[in-house]
Amino acid sequence: MPGEALSLSERVQIEVDVAAGELNGAIAEGLGRSPSTISREFTRNGGRAGYQAIAADARAQRQRRRPKPTCFQANPALAAHVVARLRALDSPMTISIELARGVYPHLSVTVSPETIYQGIYGRARRGLPHGLFACLHRRRGQRRHRREAGKPLRPSPLGQFNLIGTRPAIAAARVEVGHLEGDLILGSNCRSALATVFDRTSRYVWLGQLRAGHTAERVLYSLIELLDRIPPGLRRTLTWDQGTEMARHVELAQITGIDIYFADPHSPWQRPTNENGNGLLRRYVGKGTDLKAYSQADLRQLERRLNTMPRRSLNWSTAQDVYSRAVALTP
Repeated sequence: MPGEALSLSERVQIEVDVAAGELNGAIAEGLGRSPSTISREFTRNGGRAGYQAIAADARAQRQRRRPKPTCFQANPALAAHVVARLRALDSPMTISIELARGVYPHLSVTVSPETIYQGIYGRARRGLPHGLFACLHRRRGQRRHRREAGKPLRPSPLGQFNLIGTRPAIAAARVEVGHLEGDLILGSNCRSALATVFDRTSRYVWLGQLRAGHTAERVLYSLIELLDRIPPGLRRTLTWDQGTEMARHVELAQITGIDIYFADPHSPWQRPTNENGNGLLRRYVGKGTDLKAYSQADLRQLERRLNTMPRRSLNWSTAQDVYSRAVALTP
């Protein structure tokens, strides 16, 4: 996935860091960029010794010019449609699929989700207005790189734990219920939280309250109560990230009888069901919300809303229907 182009201010900072004798790795870390991005920037612009920010930015602008307009620049009707659907909170994937299916007969064109994302993050240079990222579910101002997972640099507060690579292969296959993914969503000022647990196969969700904070002890008690709502035979695996809130995972496994696994560091895509589910939940529980205000009855209502919502990933069935059918077929 291509990253966001270096801005003029970043290039100026690179020039300042070079003058100060900073190494490429330190420059990259200070800008939040990959070291290879900095190396390529020097290679394209005469090396470290002769690097000049203004000249480098002018060269980048010249290279960025296209010999032909983008699909949005060439088709204002398509651009207007995509903008309208994004502002109606449709995802690029939904927009692309609807165009491919001919839902809008007056638009006899198709466009890929990646092209829409490039238009959104193109800073008004690709035919779509700047700022449309605020219409996306994640509302990120720039695209994120997937970095290769590495080993922890210091002893983990989790102690000994099972990495996701040792999880049974059937958990990744989504063919049986009971393989769960969990995480926390935080409230205003990180003073309150909710524990969210999703079933990988059905996308069924359970929510746990953490009004008094999200220490390892409180998360332990909340997850014990939450998992107690699931039949013991359907508590097969639970996958979490390596957050310190799971420091008492050994006790949780012993009490509830579930096998617990942890994703690699900085690898949220290894828990896609939970990440996508939390994004959906954020439509109803926005960031900056005081989660202490949610009672158990409120959480059950949120669960019902998500579990009875038709989902594209389930061929427009609901999580409730898929989970109930799977449970009925479980010995």
